[in-house]
Parts: sequence; C-alpha cells; structure tokens
Amino acid sequence: QVQLVESGGGLVQAGGSLRLSCAASGRTFSSYTMGWFRQAPGKEREFVSAIAWSPSNTIYADSVKGRFTISRDNAKNTVYLQMNSLKPEDTAVYYCAAGYRSGIYYTVRGYADWGQGTQVTVSS
Repeated sequence: QVQLVESGGGLVQAGGSLRLSCAASGRTFSSYTMGWFRQAPGKEREFVSAIAWSPSNTIYADSVKGRFTISRDNAKNTVYLQMNSLKPEDTAVYYCAAGYRSGIYYTVRGYADWGQGTQVTVSS
C-alpha cells in the first residue's frame, strides 16, 4: 500500500494559480500511474488529470485542458498539478491517487490508493 499526502491547496481569486503536490511512499513510485481527481460538495468525484510512468504520457479532463499541467519527479516520489487561470467552478477537494495497472486511465476504480485530499477554493 502506498501512502499519499497532498499539499498546496488554499484560497485564490479567479484567474490565479496554485500548485498541488502529492508525496508518495514506495520504492517503485516511478512505475505507478498517478491521477488527480476532485470532488465538489454534493457532486461525484471526477477525473482531472493523470500521468503514466513516462512523464510525456498525460491526459486531462476537457474542463481543465490548457489550464492545468500534471508532472512528476520520480527522484522525489512526487506528482504535481499546476493549476492556472483558476475559475470558481474549480473549487473542490483535490485528491491524488496511485494506480498499479499499466497504461493511463481516468476512472475512479482504476486507482487503488488515495490521499486525504486538499481543499482548493476559487473566489469570484
């Protein structure tokens, strides 16, 4: 089991930026597929972005494409989510997740381990 700890959330005005980090335990972090999801009050958890073991293999939800960038530093066992041009509708708790199957995927059940989440609030 992998321990995941998110950080970097906070309150920001619309148009601003935040960078989320997710630190992972485990000696084979570089082989994990890592994902970011978010959940707003009263809504289901939704996919945001994912990155495979190869840093160039990434996918994004249409709602964040062009504004968010996912990256990973395998030497630091950390995955990042750079969020620019934030909108009030980006307000949610953001979770990182680790998946152990090969490839890249966007379903909640594709990921085995989850962090506790970090709150992102975007004011208008």
